[in-house]
Parts: sequence; C-alpha cells; structure tokens
Amino acid sequence: MRVAVCSAQSYDRQVFTAANHDIGHELVFFDSRLCYETRQMVGGFSAVCVFVNDSLNARVLETLALQGTRLIALRCAGFNNVDIQAASSSWPTYRESFGLFAPLGGRA
Repeated sequence: MRVAVCSAQSYDRQVFTAANHDIGHELVFFDSRLCYETRQMVGGFSAVCVFVNDSLNARVLETLALQGTRLIALRCAGFNNVDIQAASSSWPTYRESFGLFAPLGGRA
C-alpha cells in the first residue's frame, strides 16, 4: 500500500521505516502538514497518516475521498483535528478504531 506520512519528523522516518521493514508498504514522507492548501500533495495515495497539527476539515476529507484515499491513520491521541461529521459524509460507512478511519468492511 502506498502511504503518505504527513508532518514527518526525522524520528518519524526512522521509526516508521524500521517498523515497515518486513511489511513492505511504500512510505512517502512529507515535511509539510496536511491542510486545504497542501491536500493535492497526497493525491493518489491509498492511505494517509496524519499528526495532530494536520487539518482534516470537510474540504480536505472530500478531496481525499475523490483522490482515492481509502484509509486515514492518526498518529496522535485525539482526533479534534478531524471533522468527524464530514468523514461520515465522505465515507458513508466508516469505522473509528484506534485512530483509523476506513470504509466499513474495507481492508485497512
């Protein structure tokens, strides 16, 4: 799976690269935070991994859905940076489980 990792710091790169060694996902790290102005940078990625300063408002979520993103993974404790109502509109069936948003019944 091709995964965009937004707001990536050097320690994120080290940890994610090591954890991914035996899994084999294609991780692409972005220094930039994900927001409306940068939403196009993650076009074409099956999954997007975001941090607390990334903004997943309605317009960003709609764009992700239209671009084919199937999974949003949060690497933060909260989800106040995610418009939950918009998430349910962009993905009519979704699940919230330990920071993952994916189509219900879909593979994460």
